[in-house]
Amino acid sequence: MERVLDGVRILDIARWFAGPYAATLLAQQGAEVIRVERPEGEVERTFGPFAPNGESMLTKVTLQNRKGITLEPTTEKGREILYDLVRKSDVVLHSYVMGSEEFELLSYESLKKVNPQIIVAAVSGFGSTGPYANRPCFDTIAQAMSGAMSYTGFPDGPPVRAGFAWVDYSTGVHVALGIMFALYRRMATGKGGQAVEVTLLDVAIGCVAGLAVAAEYTVGGFVRGRQGNHSYYCITDCYQAKDGYVMIGVTGNPIWRRFARAIGKEEWRKDPRFEDDWKRFQNRAIVQPVAQQWVRERTVDEVIRHMEEHRVPCSPVYDVSQMVEDPHVKAMNTLVYMDYPHIGPVPMPGVPIRMSETPGSIDKRAPEPGEHNEEVYGALLGLKPDDLARLKEDGVI
Repeated sequence: MERVLDGVRILDIARWFAGPYAATLLAQQGAEVIRVERPEGEVERTFGPFAPNGESMLTKVTLQNRKGITLEPTTEKGREILYDLVRKSDVVLHSYVMGSEEFELLSYESLKKVNPQIIVAAVSGFGSTGPYANRPCFDTIAQAMSGAMSYTGFPDGPPVRAGFAWVDYSTGVHVALGIMFALYRRMATGKGGQAVEVTLLDVAIGCVAGLAVAAEYTVGGFVRGRQGNHSYYCITDCYQAKDGYVMIGVTGNPIWRRFARAIGKEEWRKDPRFEDDWKRFQNRAIVQPVAQQWVRERTVDEVIRHMEEHRVPCSPVYDVSQMVEDPHVKAMNTLVYMDYPHIGPVPMPGVPIRMSETPGSIDKRAPEPGEHNEEVYGALLGLKPDDLARLKEDGVI
């Protein structure tokens, strides 16, 4: 099966989620991704959630479609081997912080001397310049600094982070896109490689500012506060039904008119208090109690069916078990299952980019640390089993 990135080789030296997710997206489209870990494995292999036998399931989900090798690049021999791998690769992807030994070793300025065609993609919390460049960072830190937490949650509670790593995964998508830009430029112009840099903070602030929340402050002098599940500037909220919760989204006049009819408030369709999203937002205290009472008298399924009939966006609020068992999720292969020894089938994200002529796929389970040392080092660098045994004894692989 032809895939768009067949023939592209990526050294994945990234950690945790953002960088590895970028590599996963590229691997799904055919890139050969070689995961490079320290000889003892990386710390995320000890992070939960855990299978009943005690193994971490995290890397089993995040490191699909790769080959796995081990290497200590800060040793003299490890550096030599790294450079040999770089000479035979198209992309190096890493997540080391500015100022670390590894960052300098893996910088574009260093690696382009080894391979002028190399693309070096660096993902970090704060980038390589500015006063915070040396700071470590996680998704939650970027959520906090972006301003998003300040208006997430309910008015009488503290700021709340999102329960999923939206900054990490959004950053991963940006990194994958940046690598594609660089690959295209190299292919189209023949001018060689370049550095690609994506930061968690840039992406998080981009998500906030992209909805004009920063402009809302700088132009209008308004700083958003917390207001629970209700959206700003429209009638969107989470409502309690007889047997659960539903989310209803009412944005724009056509949907508003259908929503008003759906809940039996035909007169609201032409009421000047609700003539646009802004006025409906200002008068939400009138709308919300009526909508809540209408939902409260019905089951979740009844609300969903009724809103579907009126073409109003609406969804049940699922827990994870309900999401996994949803018939649409199953029909779309949104989750795929990979068998792991001693654990069994493990669900993981499917291929989110659906292409008609060169579809992506998930072909291989995540590797154990060094699982493909013999295959990769033998095929690419010509190392023999005796060579590998000595390198392992010396702590290099």
